[in-house]
Amino acid sequence: MITKERIKDIINDSIKEKNAFIVDIKVSSSNKINVEIDSIDGFTIDDCVEVSRLIESNLNRDEEDFELEVASAGLSEPFKVIQQYQKNLNKEVETLTKSGIKIKGTLSKVTDDGFEIEEPKMVKVEGKKKKQPVIEKHWFDFDQVKATKVVIKFK
Repeated sequence: MITKERIKDIINDSIKEKNAFIVDIKVSSSNKINVEIDSIDGFTIDDCVEVSRLIESNLNRDEEDFELEVASAGLSEPFKVIQQYQKNLNKEVETLTKSGIKIKGTLSKVTDDGFEIEEPKMVKVEGKKKKQPVIEKHWFDFDQVKATKVVIKFK
């Protein structure tokens, strides 16, 4: 049977050479293999083809048939690994907590335990007529979060 660990072993060195990281590997009971990869610099279609060929050349279809899909991490997909948080540092993100709270702001800090979002708000300040802009900082442990995504803006 084809396993995640086997796929990981096959591609690990190649991925590291490209300064990339594995986001997810799924292997179904019918041997449908889905590999999702990302990189700080972006992971191109050519990079995906190269990884796909590497996997193909290390697995034997005569022994075990399989279906293979290698893709770069989707822009609209939630983050799955800490490297995606690090890659998107200082970018606008939207986080949904497990308690159902949505926060949109700038991803300002990432550690092994969690991350911080700086949310711009307009707040009524005593002694002022107009609301004033303030930055509210929110800290999240990774286990508190249901999903975090990059906010996509079209200009």
